Amino acid sequence: MSRFDNVYEYDQNLDGNGLSIGVVMSRFNLPVCEGLLSACIQELKRLGVADADMAIVTCPGALEIPLILQSMAQSAKFDALIALGAVIRGDTYHFEVVSNDACRAIMELQLHTGVPIANGILTCDTDEQAEVRMQPKGADCAQAAVEMANLQKALAL
Repeated sequence: MSRFDNVYEYDQNLDGNGLSIGVVMSRFNLPVCEGLLSACIQELKRLGVADADMAIVTCPGALEIPLILQSMAQSAKFDALIALGAVIRGDTYHFEVVSNDACRAIMELQLHTGVPIANGILTCDTDEQAEVRMQPKGADCAQAAVEMANLQKALAL
């Protein structure tokens, strides 16, 4: 359905059938990251992504995620990627460095490779905030990855 007469509008497509999705999860703040991953995988399956079309890689922390994503994007095996992690504010400037640099690297990576990356690295002030956000954010990332993979395919035609 188009909002404007005579203007083609791409529809949202959340059909995950046939899509290959890679997930990179940080092991730092593992309980939160496992919650993100659980919600993400559950939603990918609900959207129709087959188990055999998913791959999960873990790495030490949020700053290591972009390098793994780069390797996965360059492999040409994935229609979309998902980054999952949790950076929780402490008493030092390290929070800002990790949060900003990881997010910047992910954005640059998807722009350079053309592979969509759903950024699910939580940046929270407290453990409690992260626990509240992990389930919704994991599911949101699954939806974003599927939608963007389908949009990239539609735009390539």
